[in-house]
Amino acid sequence: MTILIRKAIITQPGSPFNGQQKDILITGGVIVRIADDITEKADTVIERAGLQVSPGWVDIFAHFCDPGYEFKETLQTGAKAAAAGGYTHVLVLPNTNPVVHSKSQVEYIKEKSRSLPVNIHPIGAISKNAEGKDLAEMYDMFASGAIAFSDGTHAVQSAGVLLKALQYVKAFDGVLIQIPQDKSIGTHGLMNEGIISTRLGLPGKPVIAEEMMVARDIELAEYAASKLHFTGISTQRSVDHIKMAKEKGLQVTCSVTPYHLFFSDEDLVNYDTNLKVNPPLRTPENRQALREAVNNGWIDCIASHHFPQEWDSKTCEFEYAGYGMIGLETAFGVAGAVGIGTERWVELCSTNPRKIFGLPAAAIQEGHPADLTLFNPGVTYRFEERQIQSKSKNSPFTGKELKGQVIGIINGEKVFLNT
Repeated sequence: MTILIRKAIITQPGSPFNGQQKDILITGGVIVRIADDITEKADTVIERAGLQVSPGWVDIFAHFCDPGYEFKETLQTGAKAAAAGGYTHVLVLPNTNPVVHSKSQVEYIKEKSRSLPVNIHPIGAISKNAEGKDLAEMYDMFASGAIAFSDGTHAVQSAGVLLKALQYVKAFDGVLIQIPQDKSIGTHGLMNEGIISTRLGLPGKPVIAEEMMVARDIELAEYAASKLHFTGISTQRSVDHIKMAKEKGLQVTCSVTPYHLFFSDEDLVNYDTNLKVNPPLRTPENRQALREAVNNGWIDCIASHHFPQEWDSKTCEFEYAGYGMIGLETAFGVAGAVGIGTERWVELCSTNPRKIFGLPAAAIQEGHPADLTLFNPGVTYRFEERQIQSKSKNSPFTGKELKGQVIGIINGEKVFLNT
């Protein structure tokens, strides 16, 4: 199959083609020619106003709920949502039933997702059943295709267990991912502890529950001389801790969610259950600190934290609602809405995740496999529920104005275009 992309501006920082408008010819899933004007006939021709193309995007923290919770999402519907959002690679959480804590579960996900338009990479659990007690079979999972290790939605509470895991993964240069949250502080909190939580009468989660965990885990990563990635950081002080760790040369990286850059705790005044997330939305001051850290380069990646919830888990009282929102399809539009530039986005969602998690580098270059995202960063639009490809619809961005529209992806010989 031949694909011709016409009149596309290439966005790839560091590439000689960066910022140039070119035609790109793809044959058999490989880029065979890049030129100003390609006249060869192709099976598929893609030409759109404002078209830009970059190396394929990578999401590092999404829940596809398969096996066990297919009523929320499946590998098929999750991949469709990811492709609609411009992602060619997605790292999926181990919090399924059964938990992905052995090689058989890793192999199940790899095999079941083989024919999908998006490359799905299992994250293996750090501990058995993601309970934070005994280490899981991390080496066996790595050998079967697990790309990183995390207890997913459950932060590892035991310093001893996390230290053993950090030391263990050094044997194969592995990476641990941690949502920083000390569950012994603000155990019953439903949102950020502050003026808004007091006004709404909701129990709060203080920032110290996150910041203490970040500080502790950095110390453990330094002691073990191992790799640690924090995801979902939400406070100024967490950024400061990570910044100091980076300046010391530690192998510590971090990511932030689109929704922590867009919303704050002030948006919870109407008790919107779609905004019940973990870590919680913080103050506008913390939100501004995160935006500055993204643009200054202290934050390495944007992670969607795509957590589908079925209708019943969100259409209820705030106290009983499930945590999380879907996010793969809105991430790029949210980034544009909060002022993240296109080149910076490509670094956050293509260049950096590949380096951190050992994925093959993608390049828009003749002879390289086609691993591409097509988009138009200049389009402003209102996001509507009918656009959602995910099985679940729990998005607070429905009806919101976003900036930047995904046109589709090309992943080898697999093409997915939004209509």
